[in-house]
Amino acid sequence: MSLTIHGLGTALPPHRLAQDDAATIAARVALPEQEPSPSKRRLLDTLHRRSGVAMRHVVLEDLMGTNGDHEQSFFGSTSPGTGQRMRRYSQEAPPLALRAVRAALEQAQVPPERITHLVTVSCTGFHAPGVDLALMAALPLSASVARTHLGFMGCHAALNGLRVAAAFTGADPEACVLLCAVELCSLHLQYGWEGGRIVANALFADGAAALVASREGPAAAMESTSGLRRWIASGSLLVPASDEAMSWAIEDHGFVMGLSAQVPDLIAAHLRPWLEGWLAEHQLTLESIGCWAVHPGGPRILSAVTETLGLDPAMIEPSRSVLRDCGNMSSPTLLFIIERLRLSGAPAPCLAMAFGPGLCVEVALLG
Repeated sequence: MSLTIHGLGTALPPHRLAQDDAATIAARVALPEQEPSPSKRRLLDTLHRRSGVAMRHVVLEDLMGTNGDHEQSFFGSTSPGTGQRMRRYSQEAPPLALRAVRAALEQAQVPPERITHLVTVSCTGFHAPGVDLALMAALPLSASVARTHLGFMGCHAALNGLRVAAAFTGADPEACVLLCAVELCSLHLQYGWEGGRIVANALFADGAAALVASREGPAAAMESTSGLRRWIASGSLLVPASDEAMSWAIEDHGFVMGLSAQVPDLIAAHLRPWLEGWLAEHQLTLESIGCWAVHPGGPRILSAVTETLGLDPAMIEPSRSVLRDCGNMSSPTLLFIIERLRLSGAPAPCLAMAFGPGLCVEVALLG
């Protein structure tokens, strides 16, 4: 064992967006030059209703405009450019990330000066100096803290960050790592009537999560929660011939998600044989996993994982509840699920799993 999680914190923006309101916004941007036909509006309403999302949190108070006047909103009759979206990211991401980080440090009972490594994760914005330097100044952290940023890796990036943190603590017994994932997916609301963009608009939300970890020595604050504190192992699978299944591209009007309807079928075809082999390398089986933290990319992805692995649907309920309450926040989402499992006393080991552009599968074992 080379990594123990001492504290985990999450943060959501203050502005709540009910799914009915999200569908209204989606209708406005899907066909900005005209009112959607009744059949298209019904399709949007049905898609939002079946998305598994009931409520989302967003950083943009002006998402809908003052008194519903969409011309006064960030997303008016014309799509904001990528530069405008990135300026909002640079304003909004650091304070949200800071809230999650402070919650993690408080739970871990670790002072900021103890941190030796800072790992930041985000795929929804870029600016320099970035969120990492903003955190260093606000906490504050030592000027000698080693910084690593993981950008543009998508929904599974918190697991990539956890692997990086484990490498640091494995190499240095004195290392204490602060990891923070922050995503502002709402900044990338897409205009136009195109299937993948409409689906993405129905799912994605904003949030941040952070954790504090070192080689060993569980913090007293974690003793009253479940045993999901130790990183045991991680694994990766690049699904063959899946380049077009999931993508994430920087375009003139924000970052655009490409999501193929084939993703659930690819999961069904490739996930179980690879995962069974990987678990066997660690003397485990599907039946020996105590709880599951599956990234809720959408309801069909969760159903595909449940069916292909033969899981009791109740095992995936924490993932569905985070999707319902918070939407798909991209990289922080898995840490929200792990937090719920930990607070509920879920049994170990935990298998955390997420999917990203490639199509790539990332997994981690926590005990």
